[in-house]
Amino acid sequence: MKRITATLCMAALAVASYAQQWAPVGENIRSPWADQVDPANPLPEYPRPQMVRADWQNLNGLWNYAVTEAAAESFTAEGKILVPFAIESSLSGVCKRITKENAVWYERQFTVPKKWKGKNVLLHFGAVDWHAEVFVNGVLVGEHKGGFDPFSFDVTPYLKKSGKQTLQVKVQDSTDNGFQPRGKQCLINRSIWYTPVSGIWQTVWLEPVAPAHVNNYYVVSDIDNGTLDFEVDAQTADGDLVKVALLEGGVGYSAEKPSQVVLSEAVVENGKAQIKVSDVKTWSPDSPYLYGVRVWIERDGKTVDSVDGYTAMRKISIVKDKTPNTYKRMALNNEPLFQFGPLDQGWWPDGLYTAPTDEALLFDIIKTKEMGFNMIRKHIKLEPARWYYYCDLYGLLVWQDMPCIGDHNKKQMPARDPEVVAAVLNKWSSDSFFGGTDCVIPQEWKDNYYREWTNIINAFKNFQCIVVWVPFNEAWGQFDTPAAVKLTRELDPTRLVNAASGGNYDQSAGVEGFGDILDVHHYPCPAMNIFERKFVNVLGEYGGIGLPVEGHTWEIARKWGYGKNKNNSEEVMTQYEEYLDMLKVFVQTGCAAAVYTQTTDVEGEVNGLITYDRKVIKVDMPRIAAGNKAVIESMPE
Repeated sequence: MKRITATLCMAALAVASYAQQWAPVGENIRSPWADQVDPANPLPEYPRPQMVRADWQNLNGLWNYAVTEAAAESFTAEGKILVPFAIESSLSGVCKRITKENAVWYERQFTVPKKWKGKNVLLHFGAVDWHAEVFVNGVLVGEHKGGFDPFSFDVTPYLKKSGKQTLQVKVQDSTDNGFQPRGKQCLINRSIWYTPVSGIWQTVWLEPVAPAHVNNYYVVSDIDNGTLDFEVDAQTADGDLVKVALLEGGVGYSAEKPSQVVLSEAVVENGKAQIKVSDVKTWSPDSPYLYGVRVWIERDGKTVDSVDGYTAMRKISIVKDKTPNTYKRMALNNEPLFQFGPLDQGWWPDGLYTAPTDEALLFDIIKTKEMGFNMIRKHIKLEPARWYYYCDLYGLLVWQDMPCIGDHNKKQMPARDPEVVAAVLNKWSSDSFFGGTDCVIPQEWKDNYYREWTNIINAFKNFQCIVVWVPFNEAWGQFDTPAAVKLTRELDPTRLVNAASGGNYDQSAGVEGFGDILDVHHYPCPAMNIFERKFVNVLGEYGGIGLPVEGHTWEIARKWGYGKNKNNSEEVMTQYEEYLDMLKVFVQTGCAAAVYTQTTDVEGEVNGLITYDRKVIKVDMPRIAAGNKAVIESMPE
């Protein structure tokens, strides 16, 4: 009993020590989950539901940090920062901004478990914004440029034989005064432009693997023929067999605790395998059935490496409806489906890009589902892999935007260098096929955009919830649209391409060059100001009904919405339902999908269905759910 008591006392002292070194910073509002953040173990969940291994080590927690000049090659720690929250965020415990003249340094120590002896040790980063240089025991092991895509390094050659290992990360970020994809981050914050996010903002973790191991896999379903086609990337030795298996799943299936019932298996040859699926169960928002997947390497009858994940049988395609006009519609599993959902920006008042907890990450998805929506447009931001897993699990379609590399808002230009201003000052033609211009993008910018977009698609295309890729938004940084569409199709021919959501409609290369979808934006009421029968026509943004809720706004001075702000929830619902009635008319005349702005308030914007701190839902839930479902069901067969 004395030994147990001593252990409990030591644990209590450790928790107290962490609390003394960290606390949220700033006076802005916070979400209910801010108080649940454990500085000793933040975001402890396994970060990669599509590639689960049992053994791993989470490196989230308090790290040493310092802000230096960009050219600095070393640093002296000036305090503690809570990883994985961006340095500008409240939950980082720092809340400092950096510019292109700075670098932010991170440092922590870790110990490699003895049971990992003989294994290769992989160091994983969910996301770091933007240019990361990674050092282990003082040696540069690699660098990565890209604020939204995951990356990893095999750090085995850089580890000491025993004892504590030192990990350092140097990060530089220009935000909007540079050429990297950055979404809505801006050095000047107003209206729809938000606080910068720099540095580590997703989970950092270690994983032991055998020298022969699975690097990745990709699954494509064919519901018409009842097959699953696997592509597997694995490091193997002569004589090794790579195998794949399909496991029983079901609604509520967990990728982290997969079923052990094997339905079928196959041997991978030349990196490919096919499994025939009997009694196909398709995935949809009404029935999000997930199958388990296992990929492993076998040597002399023994498993040397194995990963568990999941997939789904689902198909996204284009069909023509049976009206006299034969409008093009999006079909899920060969059935026309009106896709209706909110613009979801994924920002948090306390964590900025990073949800405070896994429960918080799930909250917006659950509320979106409860509101009767069947789709989410993830707006110029990527999320951690667990977010897409939850969309797969709960049944929500996702349109995935590429974060923009520019915008044509002249009020933002004072914070930017002349060459950056020159590159992004294009002309946006929002309601016409004519008049819009491309950004004058240097080749370095283009190469970087294509590299990160390639990495993003390859990293996230295993998530079946994603049904549409969106390379550009409202002409922000838009360039060479046919080339971007071509690349997107080559990387993933199984999904639809929405080339320019509300942007410039470059049809110079025809339907194949422009994409599958013509996407118009109109605020505040829904409207389809241009229409082209060659495409699936959608309303990619509308609404933005504003309602500031006292005590739940980011700043008193900024309460921005589209049109005059409302005074109460009833006024919001009345306006919302008027827009639904208007939308039903457009559905009958060819509109195939719609996106309402937006899920939550964000900083100075008060046009969310939920407040920025997630503490107040501004709408009547049963009423909005009934209205949204009625719109979805109003589409002609």
